[in-house]
Amino acid sequence: MEIVDTMPDGNSLLLHVCCAPCSTHVIDKLRSEYELTCYFYNPNIYPQEEYLKRLGEFRAYAEKTGVGFAEGDFDSERWMTLTESLKDEKEGGKRCDVCYQMRLEETARYASESGFDAFTTTLSISPRKRADIINRLGIDTAKAHNIRFLEEDFKKGDGFKHSVEMSKEEEMYRQDYCGCIYSKAERDERKADTSR
Repeated sequence: MEIVDTMPDGNSLLLHVCCAPCSTHVIDKLRSEYELTCYFYNPNIYPQEEYLKRLGEFRAYAEKTGVGFAEGDFDSERWMTLTESLKDEKEGGKRCDVCYQMRLEETARYASESGFDAFTTTLSISPRKRADIINRLGIDTAKAHNIRFLEEDFKKGDGFKHSVEMSKEEEMYRQDYCGCIYSKAERDERKADTSR
């Protein structure tokens, strides 16, 4: 774990949340150590009906667990503009880095302007996402906004496995693609291949 910059110690933490299932283990791990507020900012999710489904699932979990909750703007047009030139990248490539950067940038801005001591993200819990890239982007973004970043790899120590178990216990909706129009197309292609 690395805390960036020399701001005075404080324990208010803004947690960027990508979806309810991924948040379960992370909230469980962080809530005893930090004054935790969750920030749902995911303009990458496509279509909007899917966004609303994931938002509703997380909002219900936040209310159940009693954690603070805020929702960012659903600025999907900006996301499309930033990623359109990378539409042919496979999931996990440069397009994903741009997507992480956009969401971390907005989370850092919101955290800084709202007076939080630090921020982090649930993104590193996924086995398909590289924590080293996410953490590097988080550190750089934190410096730009004069805030601290909690560097983590939440999949370590069976974190992902624990999140799956917890989300099953909660009977949560678990999506079968990352979220964006491009990952949905890859998912649809895989489904079509297996049905042949």
